[in-house]
Amino acid sequence: MAPTALLLLMVVAAILSSSARSFESDTISAESAVSGDRTIVSQGGRFELGFFSPAGGSGHNYYVGIWYKMAVSQRTPVWVANRAAPVSDPASSKLAVAADGNLVLTNETGKHVWSSNVSSSYSGDVVVAVIMDTGSLVLRRRNNDGEVLWQSTDHPTDTWLPGLRLGMNKITGEVQHMASWKSSVDPAPGLFSLAIDPNGTNQYFLTWNGTMNFWTSGLWNGYIFAGVPEMMSHAKYDFKFESDANGSYFTYSQQDATAISRLVLDVSGQMREIMWLPSSSAGDGDDGEWMVIWTEPHKLCDVFAVCGPFGVCEKNEICSCPAGFRPSSEEDWGLGDHSHGCRRNHPMRCDGGANSSVHVKDDEAFLLVPDISFSFPTNSSPAQASSAQDCSLACLRSCNCTAYSYGSHCSLWYGDLLNLERVDDTAGMDDLHLRVSAMDVPSKGHKSTVIFISIASVASILVLSVVVSVAVMRTLRRRQRSVAFTQAASEGGSLVAFKYSDMRRATRNFSEKLGGGGFGSVYKGTLLGSRAAIAVKKLEGRLSGVGEKQFRNEVRTIGVIQHVNLVRLRGFVCSRGGERLLVYDHMPNGSLDRALFAGSPAVLSWPARFRIAVGAARGLLYLHEGCRDCIIHCDIKPENILLDAALVPKVADFGMAKLVGRDFSRVLTTVRGTVGYLAPEWIAGVPVTAKADVYSYGMVLLEIVSGRRNARRWCWTDTEQEGPSFSGYFPLVAARMVSGGEDLGVLLDERLRGDADVAELERVCRVACWCVQDDEARRPTMEQVVQALEGVVAVDVPPVPRSLQALVEGSAGSVMTARTSACFDGIAESPI
Repeated sequence: MAPTALLLLMVVAAILSSSARSFESDTISAESAVSGDRTIVSQGGRFELGFFSPAGGSGHNYYVGIWYKMAVSQRTPVWVANRAAPVSDPASSKLAVAADGNLVLTNETGKHVWSSNVSSSYSGDVVVAVIMDTGSLVLRRRNNDGEVLWQSTDHPTDTWLPGLRLGMNKITGEVQHMASWKSSVDPAPGLFSLAIDPNGTNQYFLTWNGTMNFWTSGLWNGYIFAGVPEMMSHAKYDFKFESDANGSYFTYSQQDATAISRLVLDVSGQMREIMWLPSSSAGDGDDGEWMVIWTEPHKLCDVFAVCGPFGVCEKNEICSCPAGFRPSSEEDWGLGDHSHGCRRNHPMRCDGGANSSVHVKDDEAFLLVPDISFSFPTNSSPAQASSAQDCSLACLRSCNCTAYSYGSHCSLWYGDLLNLERVDDTAGMDDLHLRVSAMDVPSKGHKSTVIFISIASVASILVLSVVVSVAVMRTLRRRQRSVAFTQAASEGGSLVAFKYSDMRRATRNFSEKLGGGGFGSVYKGTLLGSRAAIAVKKLEGRLSGVGEKQFRNEVRTIGVIQHVNLVRLRGFVCSRGGERLLVYDHMPNGSLDRALFAGSPAVLSWPARFRIAVGAARGLLYLHEGCRDCIIHCDIKPENILLDAALVPKVADFGMAKLVGRDFSRVLTTVRGTVGYLAPEWIAGVPVTAKADVYSYGMVLLEIVSGRRNARRWCWTDTEQEGPSFSGYFPLVAARMVSGGEDLGVLLDERLRGDADVAELERVCRVACWCVQDDEARRPTMEQVVQALEGVVAVDVPPVPRSLQALVEGSAGSVMTARTSACFDGIAESPI
């Protein structure tokens, strides 16, 4: 080969080699831009960066983002560069390192739409951007000397990944903010943000529109944030908060490096811990789903202005518009963006003059919005009015008045109304009347209507006798059917589909209320044609979503099973009007919490407590192993154990229950239950089985022993003043004493004055501590629990559960000692 040709080949090879090196799969440089379909992938293959459209094939807006590459089958962006400045043609747009050393995105016209915007002395030929396996895009020098010029994690969007920090730089005063997407297909910054308190307190705030703090994490106590009880479980995560003269930052990490999880500030304004749950089906490959582990705030209606102006947050946590209103943007509403709220069907015809006073009685009126409260303070002012009519006239005189309420006094409401929420208990609340166009108010009638009504009235008189006779006959038939139904129910027949009118008569129009819960109220009644006392659970209002699911769960789980230690469902009501009722046997002694804890009229003796413990265990055993399909209750706590006249326990409230087959390997995809009784796997996001009920039962056992809430109030206090026996978190105190072989009599409810069978007390305490072990494999089955309580099998000394120890240990493992003042109230009563 000629020397010239050989030299040419060497030059070409060198150029190609250089080009290949500059076009690394995880790197962006001046020579290797991201454009069109080209993406870069982190070295470990965990994350990918490129152009994407949130709306999929139907979208015309494209963004540069980072998403999961491995394991997650759904494209899930965790960071977006140009979230407020989309491009329309990714093929002619590009992300590259510019001459000034910045990472710059140019659109199809060559205009700069986004930049890393850092000042440095390095030119573009020595700077590269590299995507890391942490999910961060890092801008640095080519020689990788460790100097970071810019990184995406310092500018988060809506996602907080494990290992990354979120806080503030005390030197520059810069605070990192997470901001929600505007909608499910628009990553532009929404109204909700999360950031650390810039005033220096060690807590985080959720903020609406940059002005209203509506949720706080609570202060960091050295172990967890006081307002986030979900952090109590350390089965899968390690939490760390650092604060010094340079800055304050919080970070968390996963103990299992293969797990995929993220914290997301959702479009709804809720902070959500989400974990990827791969499919267990063979051959599904990367198929799976995102599982919500916990949310803060727990209730969607606790998010400020979650439904926008005039939007109503319903009891099933969806947004609706009141009568006379409609969504301001049907398209945005369908995408989950309720920020624009609702608008009137017909605009008000106020002239808006200087005196804002016009004659509008023929053009505008008011509509009553029932069962509405305000979650947060809003803009109102009192007015002098002697009647509701005077109050409405006072509102009509001002163009800015949008509503009035009248009860004990007259209040006028101005401007957009925010935080309207549908509630169950309206006692003491004034009725709210929204101002609308008269076209949206039912007509009060015209002359033709009056004439028609008069003719109809005369005609009705002619047929009155016929109607009355037919009505009497139908009433007799209904009563006969009602008697047949009630006889079947009282005689132990199959599940009865009652009529709503039957239950209204049986409860004397729902006059004797026994209690209430998250989905409605419970009333006492008597079955028609018998003396059997019943308890009727009335699920308030029209149901959808969670409420309807609870109703169906109740019927399909306990509607076909019977056991002496399970509450008996006699029947149900499912009316066309949307009413849902569940009819149970009445339990005269109420729930266990009323009989067990302080304030009860009588103290439960130890024999009664032991029988209740064994009976509840037998009920759970039947659910887990005695039915055709395993039933996981999911919410075992004293409130859900009822007591009949003889104090026989009945496990109740199956609204969260889950039916699973006998060959299940993983069940449940969302967190259920009550904090204080939740097994660690609920929070950790690992597969949940019937052993979750075992954990909750163990917590209840400890409360049966002590006669007080495990977590009503727990704190670290001065042990010299409080004494070693009852300072701290009671389950941990009990576990340590059981493990150490100490006298367990001090754990007993002091009201019993030591009157308990010592052998039974020891068995109960040991069983309870085995039930609350972190590893579900170490927990007993309910069959083993029953055998142990009855003394059929011996019970070894259990170890102290690690998660209980973690509650009072610092990150280094040393026990937090005297004068630590972090206390938490009411944790056991906060529903997930």
